[in-house]
Amino acid sequence: MSNGMVIWLTGLPCAGKSTLSRALVEHFATVSRGTEVLDGDIVRKHLSYGLGFSREDRDVNVRRIGFVAGLLARHGVIVIVAAVSPYRQARDDARKLVDNFVEVHVDAPLAVCEKRDVKGMYAEARAGKRANFTGVDDPYEHPLSPEVRVSTAEQSVSDCVGSIVGACERLGYLSPRA
Repeated sequence: MSNGMVIWLTGLPCAGKSTLSRALVEHFATVSRGTEVLDGDIVRKHLSYGLGFSREDRDVNVRRIGFVAGLLARHGVIVIVAAVSPYRQARDDARKLVDNFVEVHVDAPLAVCEKRDVKGMYAEARAGKRANFTGVDDPYEHPLSPEVRVSTAEQSVSDCVGSIVGACERLGYLSPRA
């Protein structure tokens, strides 16, 4: 069985995590690797239903995602987590649950994220209609030493995917491409 791993995409809302997760799935399909995406929005509807957006609830959500990701990775799955996961300690706790963990800081300036926001979440947060919104009235703690940092405002999706896959290869979690 191939080694599994967790590629944890973290960043502000609308930074490009879901877009990159879809592109990574497409990439891994071309090399016949099984993947599973744990998208923060979908996980909240099914695995973490009822949790709010307090720090405690966000940490519980990240721990749940980390637990499931670790289980899948142990069975050879490449797990792509696309979740804001705003607090360093919670991400570090998730890392401890997985042998092959790749933290990817999906970096985009706040102004860019706000322009990309088709759901109007930032506008609602700025109008006081959405409390505890990361980047507006709740902090986002940037990773101090991610394995990869991609800038979705400056790099194309394919360049970002190349950087992420390259890091996985350098770490020995993937065989180098021919």
